[in-house]
Amino acid sequence: MKQLPKQGIHIVGIGGAGMSAMARVLIGQGHQVSGSDAKESKRLLALQQLGIEVAVGHSAANVEKAEVIIASTAIPSSNIELITASELGIEILSRATALAMMVNSFAIVAVAGTHGKTTTTSMLTVALQSVGKDPSFIIGSELNETGSNGHSGDSEWFLVEADESDGSFLSLTPQIGIITNIEADHLDRWDSLDEIEAAFVKFANSCKQGVVGCIDDAGVARLKSKVHPDLKFVSYGFSNTADLQLTAVEVIAGSWQAEVNWQGANLGKLILQVPGEHNLLNAAAVIATTLLMGLDPAQIISGLKLFTGTRRRFEYRGSGNQVAVYDDYAHHPTEVTATLNAARLVASDGKVIVAFQPFRYYRVNSFLSDFAAALCLADKVVVMETYAPGEVAIAGAGGAAVAAAVDLPVGDIIFEPSFLKVIEIISNWAAPGDIVLTLGAGDMAMLAPEIVAGLQRLTNG
Repeated sequence: MKQLPKQGIHIVGIGGAGMSAMARVLIGQGHQVSGSDAKESKRLLALQQLGIEVAVGHSAANVEKAEVIIASTAIPSSNIELITASELGIEILSRATALAMMVNSFAIVAVAGTHGKTTTTSMLTVALQSVGKDPSFIIGSELNETGSNGHSGDSEWFLVEADESDGSFLSLTPQIGIITNIEADHLDRWDSLDEIEAAFVKFANSCKQGVVGCIDDAGVARLKSKVHPDLKFVSYGFSNTADLQLTAVEVIAGSWQAEVNWQGANLGKLILQVPGEHNLLNAAAVIATTLLMGLDPAQIISGLKLFTGTRRRFEYRGSGNQVAVYDDYAHHPTEVTATLNAARLVASDGKVIVAFQPFRYYRVNSFLSDFAAALCLADKVVVMETYAPGEVAIAGAGGAAVAAAVDLPVGDIIFEPSFLKVIEIISNWAAPGDIVLTLGAGDMAMLAPEIVAGLQRLTNG
């Protein structure tokens, strides 16, 4: 495959999670990189500290010296830098193409699935590092342990969060693939669940050494029956049909624990600092994968104890008035359900209070009743307006429609688009011992610290 040039790589949309991770790896591999993004961010500052020339705002001048452009899928074709590059004859690569050029010479572990990709890739990274491996990785969020979402390591392994939303996971040639689950999502890209499942079958069949899949998930179970008969398929889950089965699940002193059994033989007790049965499953995927890699499962299980999470995945943001505030990226009904089930156990006797921002009109339109059922797992919910930059509005898919569908008592479910009023509502609702979650894929991460500040004012007032 053609290689990226050592000089003159310019990334449009470099502040995005996936693009900033690629930039980190490219710098680590010895490439000269520049980039641009629409606004300032912590990620841009971190990239500048690595020596990457970053422009805030898009301009024709940003690309005039570039040899190749890598463009985020979020960048429209009307962007001035893409127009200028095309006029100058500068090659423009999609993220998928550039990613394949970066990683396909390595032994790739590609982590795919509708949910759990970021956490599973992050867990695998920390587990391998704990046994002395130094894998390269590209992850959709920053690890708590290192603050990084991308790294160029010195081992043969490259861990990639493989994205199905734009089909880019089909550009990879993995050694091992992980499939956490398969559900309908990103229906702006895919026409149906059948089409999504067909893409995952193609992805699985491209994996040279084998596939690790969660057999508890109906989509993965269907996939197992459709893949090439010679493909090695290793299953994990709570089911007694799983090759790697988790049993005796319990929560002790804030840690989630389970016994790990491999084809009937006990491998030891898994203990996690991050909450939820969904994270036990993510860890099971890691253990099964490292067994395929020939590593000692006892060491991997021990290493997983070190994992403290990633940014915006049940991330603790602070507390005030004896109320803990967490932030999570959950934006699909299955993710919201898993997060709130975990939150219920964290809260114990306290209330679970949620600020939820729907993400994309098409997603609300497709899953309105599912969102309503998921949000009923909370005690009190304030729903904000749907976050959908660049998307044409769909009638009945706004935040008000979500709030109206949630079957909670009057006064416990409120539609409120104003950030400031949301802070006030939650501050009035929350009492000592409760927990607050901000949920959504848009700009909700900015809200959590403001809620903490509001609660702290109550404490000090």
